[in-house]
Amino acid sequence: MKTNRSLLVLILLSLITCGIYSLYFWHVYARDMNVVCMGDGKHTRGILARIVFSILTLGIYDLIWMYGAGERISLNCHRYQTHCNTSGGSVLLWYLLGSLIIVGPFIALYKLIDGLNQLSIAYNNNSVKSAGGVNVNVNVNA
Repeated sequence: MKTNRSLLVLILLSLITCGIYSLYFWHVYARDMNVVCMGDGKHTRGILARIVFSILTLGIYDLIWMYGAGERISLNCHRYQTHCNTSGGSVLLWYLLGSLIIVGPFIALYKLIDGLNQLSIAYNNNSVKSAGGVNVNVNVNA
């Protein structure tokens, strides 16, 4: 699982591609979140549902999506016994109240990206541990 997602790359490529890269980024983000967090009984909706429901609810669904992603990261960090500084409440506080100091939404997005990176590292380590006991020896001289 990819562990090097970057807010800076997201911002730069979104500017260069007039926002198209951000759609791809959040699509892959939701897909990876569903893989890493499989088994927690939740599902993160993809970018199409996020756009449609955000339009229908005048942006409220986007806030709900970010809160849910932050809470899912927090829950699964505990499950993987790893530390991350992400929770739904902190993401929303930075996004909403941090808007007053302009950089708050960027900090909220950074927290979401960093949280999934931390989960992906734990997921990759857990996958290696669970697959680590298999050795296959093949004798081709027979």
